[in-house]
Amino acid sequence: MLIKARHGLILLFVCVLLLTGCYKDDSKLTNNSVDNAVITLAAGRHLAPGNKDGFYCSKILEVWEPLITGDEHGNPKPCLAQSWEMTPDGKTWTFYLRKGVIFHDGSRFDADAVLENFKRMEKGIKKSNFYTLDINSFYPGLKEVKKIDAYTIQLIFNVPNFQQLFNMMNFGSAIYGPKCFDENGDFNGIVIGTGPFVIEKNVLNKYVLLVRNEKYYGAIAKTKSIMIKNIPNPEVRYSALKANEIQGVLDLNALPPFLAHEITQDERFAVSTNKSSMIRFLLLNEEKFPFNDVRMRKAISLAIDRPALIESLYLNYAKPTSNILNYTSPFYVEQPIEHNVKEAKALVMEVMNGKRLSARYCINGADILQKGEAELIAFWLSKIGIDITIQSLEYSTLATKLRSGDYEIARSQQGMANGDPYLIFSSFMMPHGSRNISNSIGYKNEEVITLMNKVSNSVSEIERQKIYARIQKISAEDFPIIPLFNDMNIVAYNKCLSGYKAKIYGVTLSEVEVRE
Repeated sequence: MLIKARHGLILLFVCVLLLTGCYKDDSKLTNNSVDNAVITLAAGRHLAPGNKDGFYCSKILEVWEPLITGDEHGNPKPCLAQSWEMTPDGKTWTFYLRKGVIFHDGSRFDADAVLENFKRMEKGIKKSNFYTLDINSFYPGLKEVKKIDAYTIQLIFNVPNFQQLFNMMNFGSAIYGPKCFDENGDFNGIVIGTGPFVIEKNVLNKYVLLVRNEKYYGAIAKTKSIMIKNIPNPEVRYSALKANEIQGVLDLNALPPFLAHEITQDERFAVSTNKSSMIRFLLLNEEKFPFNDVRMRKAISLAIDRPALIESLYLNYAKPTSNILNYTSPFYVEQPIEHNVKEAKALVMEVMNGKRLSARYCINGADILQKGEAELIAFWLSKIGIDITIQSLEYSTLATKLRSGDYEIARSQQGMANGDPYLIFSSFMMPHGSRNISNSIGYKNEEVITLMNKVSNSVSEIERQKIYARIQKISAEDFPIIPLFNDMNIVAYNKCLSGYKAKIYGVTLSEVEVRE
């Protein structure tokens, strides 16, 4: 009863903040400046950061398209590349390009255009609000890009790349009209793609206006014009939706779970959900005692009642997990979710020789749900002998603390660029992994090192599946991080729209239209 009461108090705290914490928004949310036929949506960030962004805009906008996209199960799917072949040694990939495709400026999509995109990537890393555009990350060991004929290219690698299709999914093989690049590989104006929408106007940090590509090679978008506004505050997005100043919300954290639940109480609106590639977890500083002891990490995991956390704070708009790998990956293997307070307390007693542990728990203060989440987890940890001090920090300050190792416990998250587990396992579980180093995790496991080296050279799909399954099991026993839950992609919309469905990433934008 005490824990249930605690859940209720935390949920009430969150609700009060959400309903009373609205600030004055200086941007105008009305449609006075555009035609009434324009569908107006909103996101928490500007989805077209523009010329200095490596991708110019998010894939959500359906302006540019990749060679390889992904299906709803996280597997590679043809897009601008219709089919492909791999040599048995995994070093040469041949891609057969889609014919009859033209860029928004009327130029032809063909092998020459693809080669120009690779030349652009060779100019160096391009930063982005979405994923870093880095040819070495997306095409590790690439030796040569060769044109075979007008609609066939080959990628030749120095090393086997059996999982190369996963690296190329979506942001990994974005294709643009070569005329929109300057000599440095930056965009020299509005982006030129092949997608069902064209950017007509882009006002940074305010809105981006899309118009239908009438010459699209596939199914034409059902709506002529869509405006997507940048409204950072979720309460303001909620209010704008209720007031019919916008007709839908999209992108990451479109609405917090509580507001998604609230909006469904109004019969004018509906919510669509899908899996999300984002996973939330706790980082533990394993370079410090006692978190360098697997017993302490296991104790913290056992103390957390993940289903109760999801039910009380996220209203079941998330999926509890103990797996470091996101559930959108086709290699995902469900791991047991254990909750055992008695065992957790005994483990802490062993590690601490009967003494209580005091630890800082760092959170991103801009994420309102993290506060309630941290309070609930702190309550559970107090029951096993760990006294928590919550530190609410600005994101930049939190990132600095993680880099310097100035923390004991911290709340974090990770999105998956594609369904291949290699990048996630490498980042968190290999000694020189990017997150392992940048977050001062300090994790090392010799079996994982051996398995990761083995999977890199494995020709057999079945063998790779077995290796990845074993690494997931190790992660659920060794706790390089403490997974909490996988997100859901939650979008809400006015029922005046049809075709508004959540995807793993984004919505079915080209299928959205006003109901007749």
